[in-house]
Amino acid sequence: MSIMTSLDIAASGMSAERVRVDAASSNLANAETTRGPDGQPYRRLDPVFSAVERDDGAVLVEVKGLTRDESAPRNVYMPDHPDADASGFVRMPNVNPVHEVVNLMSAQRGYDANATAFETSKALIQRALDIVR
Repeated sequence: MSIMTSLDIAASGMSAERVRVDAASSNLANAETTRGPDGQPYRRLDPVFSAVERDDGAVLVEVKGLTRDESAPRNVYMPDHPDADASGFVRMPNVNPVHEVVNLMSAQRGYDANATAFETSKALIQRALDIVR
């Protein structure tokens, strides 16, 4: 495995963590969206990752896509809401803001760790080039 491979590995990790941040941000932004384009409450998104081994033995993170959480929406009593049913309940998104903030914090830490690995690899490459000169 070459030193350049470590850059690819760290970059794939940073890319995956960015997708996690995007999904959690979307979930937080839509935590109160009771009616989407399909007329249903927003469904939280979860990223799906896969480990992919390259020919050189490096294992990278690949983003397979986003899946919708199909768990039931929350029913909240809000009789004055325009989307309330006859009983006064509104179907709210299945988003837990605390869970999403934890996801954001975890993604930030993962991104930071991969960025540190990337910077360390860059410094090693620079040192190797300095030695060759």
